[in-house]
Amino acid sequence: MDVRNRDESSKIGADGRAAASSRRHSAVTAILFVLAAWLVVDAIAGERGWLANRRARVQLEQQQQALDRVRWENASRRDLIRRLQNEDPATIEEIARRERGFIKPGEKLFIIRDVPQQNK
Repeated sequence: MDVRNRDESSKIGADGRAAASSRRHSAVTAILFVLAAWLVVDAIAGERGWLANRRARVQLEQQQQALDRVRWENASRRDLIRRLQNEDPATIEEIARRERGFIKPGEKLFIIRDVPQQNK
């Protein structure tokens, strides 16, 4: 066998390619793997990734609930304003009793206080 043929055959990798080409292929594969892993991590935990979108959805739901609550409060206050502007006697009486503690003549006011229990 010729020495030259032996040297050339030793440079061929197990897959039948030249050894330098095989190393290049491995390096490209490793770079592509690292790039793919980086893209997956960025898609999950990045600035616009899945976790950020999840947090934004939760925050949006909380803001929607707060907005619904404020709208409900505004609607009830508009209704109260309308009733007061129409001088609805039942509304005025309700507010006087609730906020000012007024009672009608002949009514009795009972104040119930908690009495501490005595030890036996």
